Amino acid sequence: MRSASAELPKAATALSAAVPLARSWALPAGAAAASALVFALVSSHLIDDTYITLSYAKNLAFHAHWGLIEQGTANTATSPLNVLALAAVTFFVRDAVLAAGIVFVAAQVLLVLGLRRLGERTGLPAAFAPVTFALLLVNPLLLSSVGLEVALGATGVVWTLVYAGERKAGRLGVVIGLLALVRIDLLLIAAVLFAARREFWTGIWRTVFAALAVTLPWFGFSWIVLGSAVPDTLVIKISQQSWGPFSFTNGPLLYWRNFPAEAALSFLALPLAALVGVVWLLQFRRGSETARRLTPFAALAVAGALHYLAYSRLGVPPYHWYYAPSIIGATIFLAACACAVPERVRRGTWTVAGGVLAASLVVYALPGLPRQFAPITSNHASTTEYREIGQELASIVHGRTVETAGEVGALAYACGCELVDEFSDRGAVDPAIAETKRRSGDLGRALLEANFHNFDHSVAPISPDLVLATTRRTPPPTALASWRIDSPWMGTQNLYLMPAHAAGS
Repeated sequence: MRSASAELPKAATALSAAVPLARSWALPAGAAAASALVFALVSSHLIDDTYITLSYAKNLAFHAHWGLIEQGTANTATSPLNVLALAAVTFFVRDAVLAAGIVFVAAQVLLVLGLRRLGERTGLPAAFAPVTFALLLVNPLLLSSVGLEVALGATGVVWTLVYAGERKAGRLGVVIGLLALVRIDLLLIAAVLFAARREFWTGIWRTVFAALAVTLPWFGFSWIVLGSAVPDTLVIKISQQSWGPFSFTNGPLLYWRNFPAEAALSFLALPLAALVGVVWLLQFRRGSETARRLTPFAALAVAGALHYLAYSRLGVPPYHWYYAPSIIGATIFLAACACAVPERVRRGTWTVAGGVLAASLVVYALPGLPRQFAPITSNHASTTEYREIGQELASIVHGRTVETAGEVGALAYACGCELVDEFSDRGAVDPAIAETKRRSGDLGRALLEANFHNFDHSVAPISPDLVLATTRRTPPPTALASWRIDSPWMGTQNLYLMPAHAAGS
């Protein structure tokens, strides 16, 4: 008979092996729980552009159709990969909003695992991954972009950094290819991270071929079947130019004017990263080993800055989620620097990070929970208002075509009717293509010609039967229905529906 004491060494061995395993699962499990809680809070105020993506996903999942509305094909989904992922999950759960939550949580878990791997490879303390993850999770601007491709983009960028540093050429190419399908402009960040390595050309062809193997099937399909390889949103947003005196370049000032606390916390990482970047550069030139280890993170911050400059050069409007890549890069760089400083200084950096986290949570919760609007929003009505109006529209329009008043996502998602504008009506895109070509140089025009080579320019815009419009006054007597809408961006307005012939008179 074996004694109990004989079993003790084996039990101790099993316990010692179980503790590291439990610790390895604690971080992704905690990230999943925190992300699920965040999505539960923000799901009531997903912005209108998120609902454009969700409408695409719902139509693809339920009708095998690529378009914002079921009645027409379009190519205005900026992130094909986000739509494909959401549609795949929607097919099983039968609810696109729930699918957005599942995709968001999965992306966040992959993000924190990538951050942990980066921290381990560069010798940073174990706190690097959870601290960075928390700072990104509660950033007001990123909270206001949930459901868009921002979370997938952050995850893709981090894993690009991982595989670039580990010299895994094939895997790096796969991730870069996926990043291109998340947002084509993120290739700029991937290119900087790739080129920032020593002897970056090592394995370059394996990386290129792997990336092409991932991207060519979709871009080829999109170019031939949908009429353009790159989504039409590129020319739509470029043709919109600025919002009055505010372009992408000075857009943060616009958000600071309307949402001062939220904007300050959202964009704080950008000037801080610039200041810390100068210190890092001086230390790097002096041969500091710590600064050398932080080179990949500095490259990420530089990539974010170049992304900001590129968007400023394009002259697009200051949509808040366009700033996400720069903010993400700056935040990861700052967190890495904060973790790499000497221990006597680290307490101060933890205090600053803790203060930013606490302030972000307070600012989010201050209006009361659940919030009606995202912390930063340029929408004209709340999600709840738009979805209620969309359901009422479905019972009014009876198969007639409706021209939107500028925002289409949540209305189309809830209505299921034929709501038309540049994002849903392929014929309405042609003027934006012509305008973008007119403003472009020779190279830009050549690229646009190639991208839209298969675009059918003969398709005319749809003539609507009904028109949605807004006014701050009483709706006209010819209105078939009207709704009072309100937002912190536009204030109180009346949204009304009327016959198209009456609107044009």
